[in-house]
Amino acid sequence: MVLTVHHLQVSQSERIVWLCEELAIPYELKLYKRSPLLSPPAYLALHPMGAAPVITDGDITLAESNAITEYILNIYGDGKLVVQPGEKGYAEYLYWLHFANGTLQPAFGRAGTLVWAGVSEDNNIRSRVDNKVTQALQLVDNRLGETGAWLAGKEFTAADVMTVFTFTTMRKFVRVDLSRYGNILAYLQRVTKREGYRRAIENGDPELDLKELMGGPSPEPFSGLKR
Repeated sequence: MVLTVHHLQVSQSERIVWLCEELAIPYELKLYKRSPLLSPPAYLALHPMGAAPVITDGDITLAESNAITEYILNIYGDGKLVVQPGEKGYAEYLYWLHFANGTLQPAFGRAGTLVWAGVSEDNNIRSRVDNKVTQALQLVDNRLGETGAWLAGKEFTAADVMTVFTFTTMRKFVRVDLSRYGNILAYLQRVTKREGYRRAIENGDPELDLKELMGGPSPEPFSGLKR
């Protein structure tokens, strides 16, 4: 049985590639290019939802970032990158593990949708959405200021794996300036020093510019958006 990560390039499935690299577990990586913006037919055929990420493991096909992350940690992780029940910081670990997909990424996504729809900045709905993005960013920035290291505390965990995509690659689709959030920018610099992250990007998305992704201003928009 071989764990296979089906990675839609320039997407949130980079998290799963990174997770496997950090755990140093054997896995097969299959790459799929966007065509030109959405998933190609081969990726759509993997799962009824047609969305990234997807893994296969023997006769198991699993989607959803959080579900895949928990599956890999529980089946292959050997206790790494987690805070166990009863350990100090367990509740904080759980919160930040689920914060990315529960709050942060949806806020970015809603903001991006309104911009694409041409909703003006003075629109009441857009103001509320933009405020939610600011609130989420300030919360993360404050948290990183408290820990001085990683989201769950002094140790790197799966909570960080879940979160970084929103601050980096997702900004190729949703323009968010991080320039005033010094703790987040310092956090991203710590991420770039991790060999597991660098291997994940080199293997899964070699065309991405890490320096650009980790800066304050949003990186250049994904090419498929320009067509």
